Amino acid sequence: MALSCQKHLFSLDPGVHYLNGAAYSPALTAAVDRGLEGLRLKAETPFLITPRHHFDTAGRVRQLFSDLVNAADADRIALIPAVSYGMAVVAQNLHRLPGIAAKNRIVLIGEEFPNNVYAFERAGAVLGLTAHTVEKPATYENRGAAWNERLLEAITPETALVVASAVHWIYGVLFDLEAIGRRCREVGALLVVDATQSVGAMPFDVQAVRPDALICAAYKWLLGPYGSGAAYFGPFFDEGVPVEESWMNRAESDQFARLTRYERAYRPKAQRYNAGEFSQFDHLPMLEVSLRQLITWGAASIQTYCRQLCETAVPEWQALGCRLDEPSQRAAHLFGLSLPEHADTQKFIGLLAERKVFVSLRGGAVRVSPNVYNDTADVEAFTDALSEIINLG
Repeated sequence: MALSCQKHLFSLDPGVHYLNGAAYSPALTAAVDRGLEGLRLKAETPFLITPRHHFDTAGRVRQLFSDLVNAADADRIALIPAVSYGMAVVAQNLHRLPGIAAKNRIVLIGEEFPNNVYAFERAGAVLGLTAHTVEKPATYENRGAAWNERLLEAITPETALVVASAVHWIYGVLFDLEAIGRRCREVGALLVVDATQSVGAMPFDVQAVRPDALICAAYKWLLGPYGSGAAYFGPFFDEGVPVEESWMNRAESDQFARLTRYERAYRPKAQRYNAGEFSQFDHLPMLEVSLRQLITWGAASIQTYCRQLCETAVPEWQALGCRLDEPSQRAAHLFGLSLPEHADTQKFIGLLAERKVFVSLRGGAVRVSPNVYNDTADVEAFTDALSEIINLG
């Protein structure tokens, strides 16, 4: 569907220009209302809580997330509180990879988010695996294509695990996950995708990429609350070891009168990896509303909207001496802008804050991340401040 600005569905201050969805998203007003209902259920009427409150909403959220990423099987979706939790599941099971004794490498993308580096240090040391980081090319010219080529070359038969994203969290560079997935399968390596900066804002197809795990925090492009997320775990993890032993992850755990029979069997497939107390009465209803809305809009339409929103501004930024990756090699909803060398980046961020324009400074880039709650006035406010700080320099 063709999208127009959806600001009216949010409660953002009309005087604020918020181009920072890659840090935190605002929440849909309808989602906030559902979350408040859940808070009141626990706070005011706990006597109305029944077994179905623990499982029904969770089941709908798992199905919606499965639909969003075309996973085809909601039993492969686990509910997690953070990306670090999902990565811990992977680290806990890395020793189960066939042929792991002959492997010595974990491949990471340069300037990766810290979670995805720290998660495997302990398991890697135990298994004799060292991190191999594929740094970004030094030049902007054709940088995305060159970075992808380097990444594919780094995946060898000695590789046990590749941690990648569809979009680099600082620069917005696109990575060809289908090609990376094929290469991983050729060499017997696991592919784990951090989808936090992509799913919800751009199309993702689990059946095309075939990752072993796809892990996503909800508080960015899923428009969900902080402390919630979802993960897809493929067949490799079906008989794996969970991070914790929650009673809710066992078969027939919805039969409260039978809980002391201590069922040893887990719920199907990825359900052993649900975090404890996953049926949060406020967070999950909020995430359900958000996922339904995202599916209604369509991820491809969100990309188109973000691209059109910034397409006239990008040449203006470049004319001011700013650099960013080529349109075909970066996402439309997230991209890193490098200011001219003479520009004071810290002063620029301060100037933006004075004007109630909000973006992020990450690494050496000004990260701009629009969404459907933004309009041309937001982009123009950013461009005006950009022009002022560069011309002052």
